[in-house]
Amino acid sequence: MGAGEGGLTVEAATSEPAAAPRHRRRLRLTTPALLGLPVVWLAVFFLAPIAIVAAYSVDVLVLFPGPHGFTISAWRSLFSGTPYLHLFAKSVEMSLIVSAVVVLVAYPLAYFLALSGTKRKYILLLVLIAPFLTSYLLRVLAWKVILGDGGVINTFLVWTGLRSPDHPLSFLLYSRFAVMLVLGYVWLPFVALPIFVTLETLDRGLLEAASDLYASRLQAFIRVTLPLSAPGLVAAFLFVFIPTVGEFITPSLVGGTGGYMYGNQIVDLFGTGFPDWETGSVLALFLLAVIAILTLVFVRFLRAGEAQAA
Repeated sequence: MGAGEGGLTVEAATSEPAAAPRHRRRLRLTTPALLGLPVVWLAVFFLAPIAIVAAYSVDVLVLFPGPHGFTISAWRSLFSGTPYLHLFAKSVEMSLIVSAVVVLVAYPLAYFLALSGTKRKYILLLVLIAPFLTSYLLRVLAWKVILGDGGVINTFLVWTGLRSPDHPLSFLLYSRFAVMLVLGYVWLPFVALPIFVTLETLDRGLLEAASDLYASRLQAFIRVTLPLSAPGLVAAFLFVFIPTVGEFITPSLVGGTGGYMYGNQIVDLFGTGFPDWETGSVLALFLLAVIAILTLVFVRFLRAGEAQAA
């Protein structure tokens, strides 16, 4: 028995070290395989296009043949009083207004769905996201029917005698108002969903503790619910702001000259009959840089708020 036990001990001692390196070797081979495809995909379809656009912005690559070389003249002209910065400021202003208004509208809706205790909240949530079952383009075009001079709103106003047929409300369509209204409608579900998820996972015991400490509903909301739902609010705000600041489809369909945005200018520089890919590349990279900086600022602000709350 002693010799047998000793043999088993020696065999186990010699087999365990052999298994450990094999396991570590399997991990070393598996991890690059798992990360390799996403990294290659990111490099080919994200980093490489940005590098190509950057080459066009400094005239290293050109659309038409001819003499060219490295230059930053397009970047210099961007910051030397061109109307592009004014158009960018206008687009940022519109996106901020849309994002803020949509968050203010979506928060009570998400609050009701998450904390009201209704048994039909998931049915109501399905109704909220039902517009996604139709095409984005069709939803935008439907607003042209609603807001047009002969649309639903103006027809109703004429029918009630509030407006004459010769004087419809012309600001409803092909204006800045139309662009912000349609963008708010389109992105409302995107805002409500992250807020709903944040409020749905909220610890109800904290609200009960606030009630036990004689806090009113308003005090509990301001001191408990609102700070804990701040990550969802910031995420919702970014979900709207980032895509709308470079939006070009909605302004093209319902904006007209009054709702012309920064994204429309980039599209025109790349796709019109007299393209200017160098300036278009500069505007696109400038937009990407500003959005990245603003996103980092928001994330840093959010982390600072979470640290203070902790």
